[in-house]
Amino acid sequence: YNQKMRKVTIVGGAGNVGATCANVLAHDNCVQEIVMLDLNGNMAKGKALDSWQQAPIGEYSSRLIGTDNYADTADSDIVVITAGLPRKPGMSRDDLIAINAKIVTEVVGKILQYSANPIIIVVSNPLDVMTYAALKASKLPAHRVMGMAGILDTARYRAFLAEALNVSPRDIQALLMGGHGDTMVPLPRYTTVAGIPVTELLDADTLDKIVKRTAVGGGELVQLMGTSAWYAPGAAAAQMVSAIVRNENRVFPCCAFLNGEYGINDLCVGVPVKLGKNGIEKIYEVQLTDDEKALLHKSAAAVREVVDVCRNLGFA
Repeated sequence: YNQKMRKVTIVGGAGNVGATCANVLAHDNCVQEIVMLDLNGNMAKGKALDSWQQAPIGEYSSRLIGTDNYADTADSDIVVITAGLPRKPGMSRDDLIAINAKIVTEVVGKILQYSANPIIIVVSNPLDVMTYAALKASKLPAHRVMGMAGILDTARYRAFLAEALNVSPRDIQALLMGGHGDTMVPLPRYTTVAGIPVTELLDADTLDKIVKRTAVGGGELVQLMGTSAWYAPGAAAAQMVSAIVRNENRVFPCCAFLNGEYGINDLCVGVPVKLGKNGIEKIYEVQLTDDEKALLHKSAAAVREVVDVCRNLGFA
């Protein structure tokens, strides 16, 4: 347990994902102070106050503070960036990249004025590219900048499997790699139910349907709600923070900077990592079949294409 880590800032803290992350983190009771920073200062203050008033019921002591002033983020140990615009109808992908890369780059610059060496977790979309932009803008060591996608994607995958098998989602372990989005690479071969390979419990057709549903999991929610998800993404980011603060050395799929691993260079994509007090303590290189490797490289190529757009716009 890392007693030195006392303060977490969530940028975009008044938004649905940011506020959920703050609330889940408060219930985890692993840090002293959670700063919810947002352009909408009053909304951030209101949501922080609401969460703090829940503390006697939820039995936690973490103080929540809402603000629109970066000075209040001083000496943050971990910063979660959820700020950014969702894609609107008629908006091209390149428009979204330009807007969100500008936001993420500015946020990183302002954060570093007040916190010298934070660990940064990026949740803003397009996730893999925004993680790369944050890493380049921060000039921090690569193990201190990461993106949250794999935990969310595997959670969706495991939830769908639990439904199909009528078992508790707690007993399902899964691995998923690649970019966040429809090119993600779920790995049924590395998916188990209490240690039993899922391939022994479900036929290939059912598994394939679940894998496809996972890949468009975010889109399914947008269609239902008219906006993107927040409970699962917010909780996923909070789980990463908790693993780092508690120095748990938990193994999760996260968006990490690769420098030769899996034959991929100078790119941030989802791979299994160990999370502890220094951020990414280790990147695991699991054995992939030729087919799985091809899917991972296809996914990485799709991410690289967007990184190139970002670079041409002057970011990253």
